[in-house]
Amino acid sequence: MNISKFSLLRTTGRISVLLALSALCWSNVSHAERLRDLASIQGVRANQLVGYGLAVGLDGSGDQTTQTPFTVQSVVSMLQQLGVNLPSTTTSNMQLKNVAAVMVTTSLPAFAQPGQTLDVTVSSIGNAKSLRGGTLLMAPLKGADGQIYAIAQGNVVVGGAGASAAGSSATINHLSVGRISGGATVERAVPSVLGQGDIISLELNDTDFSTASRVVEAVNKRFGSDTAMAQDGRVIRVRAPIGSSDRVSFLGALESIDVVPAKLPAKVILNARTGSVVMNQTVTLDSCAVSHGNLSVVINADNSISQPGALSGGQTAANQNAQISINKEPGKVMLLKGGASLADVVKALNAIGASPQDLLAILQAMKAAGSLRAELEVI
Repeated sequence: MNISKFSLLRTTGRISVLLALSALCWSNVSHAERLRDLASIQGVRANQLVGYGLAVGLDGSGDQTTQTPFTVQSVVSMLQQLGVNLPSTTTSNMQLKNVAAVMVTTSLPAFAQPGQTLDVTVSSIGNAKSLRGGTLLMAPLKGADGQIYAIAQGNVVVGGAGASAAGSSATINHLSVGRISGGATVERAVPSVLGQGDIISLELNDTDFSTASRVVEAVNKRFGSDTAMAQDGRVIRVRAPIGSSDRVSFLGALESIDVVPAKLPAKVILNARTGSVVMNQTVTLDSCAVSHGNLSVVINADNSISQPGALSGGQTAANQNAQISINKEPGKVMLLKGGASLADVVKALNAIGASPQDLLAILQAMKAAGSLRAELEVI
């Protein structure tokens, strides 16, 4: 009975060790991603649409027509198309507080067909205070070629509120931009070149020769040799079936292939305006010594008036007294140990105790010294 217990404990211990080793191995293996998350098919993309229209029904928060004459011109043109003719003396004195000129924008997805509805964004281009409660009148949406691809109309939903009285006002969120869900109807489809020829092109989201070679290897392993060929570090040419139904099935299987992408290049993004510093997980740091100190210059001006004595015949003079002080905090030389992970790098940078603005200069100096193993990009 004791021998059985010992055997059971020994077997359980072996299983625990094997599970621990398996977990360690899996933690170091890069995760595979679907090909559709790494690349897109050339020619399958969205197209931007834009249009001009009028939002009516506003509660006195529309454009001030004395400063936005195009709103009046648009209303007059619309009424003329509806058979209403106004004399010129009337149009020059129109005050349309319930109307606002707006721009309508949306994105036409790939393979969109007539009758499909799209969400649109309505933005004021005049001096309207709010689009809340407004209704967008029929507005044609055009593409870059000047052709009309959709028509937008509907009630504008604004995610905000505002009120004003006696010269005081309060506003929550943005009131001059709204949205219409399903507010545009597609009128024309964009021709697609996906079904032409027996070659399609995959475009990687990021140019990387290692990832491109891995994609080619995975595609050829799934569909046979000579199916895919890398044109460069971004474009991969794939031989696909000619029939439309066979091609759709082939592309569905192609996008589902799992590919282990290469590691991203180490990069640190520096925003000099806001002091933001962002780095990816491949950034490493070699051992280095950093000394950092703050220098501040303070100038105070004290203005005084000198009055002459009574009956002295003197004049009043203004005197300006300036006090200048320079404060310099002593900098300490700190040893930053090398780090092979992002957590080590963050811990080392936090040890400096510098402000985000000072950290920009420190990172640039560390890069120049060869201690920061990453590419610096200042935006």
